[in-house]
Amino acid sequence: MSTLPQHAAANDILLRDDHSGVATLTLNRPDQYNALSEEMLALLQGELDVIASDDSVRVVVVAANGRSFCAGHDLKEMRANPDEAYYKKLFRKSSTLMKSIVRMPQPVIARVQGITTAAGCQLVATCDLAVASDAAKFAVSGVNLGLFCSTPGVALSRNVLRKPAFEMLITGKFIDALTAERYGLVNRVVAAGQLDEAVREYTDCIVARSPVAISTGKRMFQAQLEKNLDEAYEYAADVMACNMMAYDAGEGIDAFMQKREPTWKGE
Repeated sequence: MSTLPQHAAANDILLRDDHSGVATLTLNRPDQYNALSEEMLALLQGELDVIASDDSVRVVVVAANGRSFCAGHDLKEMRANPDEAYYKKLFRKSSTLMKSIVRMPQPVIARVQGITTAAGCQLVATCDLAVASDAAKFAVSGVNLGLFCSTPGVALSRNVLRKPAFEMLITGKFIDALTAERYGLVNRVVAAGQLDEAVREYTDCIVARSPVAISTGKRMFQAQLEKNLDEAYEYAADVMACNMMAYDAGEGIDAFMQKREPTWKGE
């Protein structure tokens, strides 16, 4: 069950809306540029933990209200606690959140409507898919403040080509949405008015597919990235063989051969 209030108020910093198998989590600190405060991190972690074990949720969308998608960590909160142990705990909490997104069975889509910086870029890079408005801009700008974006660099370097990723990290300069698409940080760039439609195209497609195939595919894709070529193929062959034993795989193949729509059972 959701950790958020059943009837979210407009001033709640994280909102959740569920519809037709899609859970949308909306960052709602527009006046603070949706910075990832300790409270925001805890609420996001709680929701993702709940969603990960909820078979009724097929896909997650991370969205935001206001002009900024996410400005990264809350700098005021960080400066109010000048203690190394505190910082280590904070960045580990953030890292745990990012790893939860990678490891949960449902695909997670970032809906990026505005400026995105530092750990905000980390969040976008960590999501499985990302759709951006043509007004969005991206930067890992910690270096401008004397703080190299080390933890955002982990996600960035796993999604963006090495030289562009390091360029973003070492210069702190903004890139526009089309450059982010070219770098591989986002999948699609659309006009602001078409953002919801573009996200819905992804969610509709995912919800229409077999739950077994989607969860198996996400787990396999993430795991094989960390293996060498021989290990990756051995692992993928085992996963695919197990997938073939699922009801949905047999149903999908039979439906294809019989020229009918499949009926998924999620098993």
